[in-house]
Amino acid sequence: MTNWLLGISLIILGAGMSACAMGGKTSWKEEVLLHDGTTIIVERSVERGGKHELGQRPPIKAQRLTFTLPGKNESVTWEDNFTQDVGGASFLPMQLEIRKDTAYLVAYPMGCLSYNKWGRPNPPYVVFKYQDKSWQRIALQELPVQFKTPNLIFSSPDSEAEKTGQRLVSAETVRALYEGYKQPEYKTILREAYPTAAGSCGEMIPYGNAGWLGLDWFSDQPTYEACLKFCEKKIVSPQKCPCARLFKVK
Repeated sequence: MTNWLLGISLIILGAGMSACAMGGKTSWKEEVLLHDGTTIIVERSVERGGKHELGQRPPIKAQRLTFTLPGKNESVTWEDNFTQDVGGASFLPMQLEIRKDTAYLVAYPMGCLSYNKWGRPNPPYVVFKYQDKSWQRIALQELPVQFKTPNLIFSSPDSEAEKTGQRLVSAETVRALYEGYKQPEYKTILREAYPTAAGSCGEMIPYGNAGWLGLDWFSDQPTYEACLKFCEKKIVSPQKCPCARLFKVK
């Protein structure tokens, strides 16, 4: 009986270890329809790995998007890699656009930790601009107004690409995927803030070595001074410490 129980325990432990270790990398190509009616071919890859629930795929650990910049014949790559504070990659790319030999990428924060890390944007997009051979974050207001329609496979992109069975996923297939979304912030690039942008993601404050605390840990402190001591104890940077805001101290 003891040996039987030990065997069952080892099987369960082994399954858990396999679930933590299981991952994989998927690569595919997408036809991307730009705002001016032209198309480019984008090569994408997604690597999964890390802890996850049994029966579910591991989270996205890293991803890459590569294309040739028209007019310059320059190969451009955008990467989103694992970071400890998020516990995986940070974004779901939504839109790639090009205007006057300059590339723009609109990404949606993937999960609440990423949303908080990137400043809780409202509308919930993080925008990058490729200039001088590097990607830099820019304000949503700097994104050309002509860029309205998402054109990249969005949610679970590797899974959706596999489902199509296409070696090159067509722009029409990508468009059809977006028709299935109900949320307006997924169907078009919104420009005005709206009250439900955060969804269920409460505000969180980074502390220590890649940790996060809910805002109530700070607001529940009895005084401003106690709040400051709490920030110091938890190794919250002065720039991120919310005490002055919470206790309305100038």
